[in-house]
Amino acid sequence: MTRFFRLSGAAFAVALVAGVLLNLPSAARAAGVQAAPAPPDSVVATSAEARIDKKQYRDVKVKVANGIATLTGTVELYEFKADAERNVRHAKGVTAVRNLIEVGGPVVADKDLQAKLSEKLAYDRVGYGNLFNAISLKVENGVAYLGGHARTYVDKDSALSLAATTPGVKDVVDSIEVDPVSVMDDQTRFAVARAVYGFPMLNKYAINPAKPIRISVQNGNVELYGTVDTQADKDAANLRANSVAGVFSVKNYLTVANQPAERP
Repeated sequence: MTRFFRLSGAAFAVALVAGVLLNLPSAARAAGVQAAPAPPDSVVATSAEARIDKKQYRDVKVKVANGIATLTGTVELYEFKADAERNVRHAKGVTAVRNLIEVGGPVVADKDLQAKLSEKLAYDRVGYGNLFNAISLKVENGVAYLGGHARTYVDKDSALSLAATTPGVKDVVDSIEVDPVSVMDDQTRFAVARAVYGFPMLNKYAINPAKPIRISVQNGNVELYGTVDTQADKDAANLRANSVAGVFSVKNYLTVANQPAERP
């Protein structure tokens, strides 16, 4: 049996408007209305060049083909390379950016660059809860590989900025994980810190802000990082962290001085 449905006046009006909206593009084409054409590549290139018309980009060249901007040349710091790409990406008419800029500046041995960056990162965000950051670093062929954990995006951005503005760094690879935002995790962080640093044999690690026992928390799971003097100190930190109510697990990546590091 064939059934027929009668639309109410309101329903019919809604269906009619929907049909008109769905057919607007074809109606517009029928009326001769067309989308605005993309600007010529020469115009896009001029717009892109204006975005990097600064001293630090004086040796950078821009070529545009089909809206794709290709950047070549040299800059003194990796920060300038990254900034040039961000600036050009916002130029009118640019659809994509190929960043072929090379970082010049001084050539620094990986060992020296590792030591310099490690010191900067150790003191970064002191006074802003830096003991809750456990950021790792490896330097190979001038490339700084950053990983580990940061408590907040501000902490992560600060670490990346330090690497990007250090002479000798040719590239920065970001693998830093930001710990989940959680009131419960924050309470756990401070509780673990009190348990660890309040223990007599461990409170010495609060003296030097660059060498604390670092505490990372993700959904109630605790990870300990840093360097301690003895295996007894490492074991004590593990026991103290495990004693905190609400802690689901503890992974102890603390390194004992003069012994190989244990990383995840």
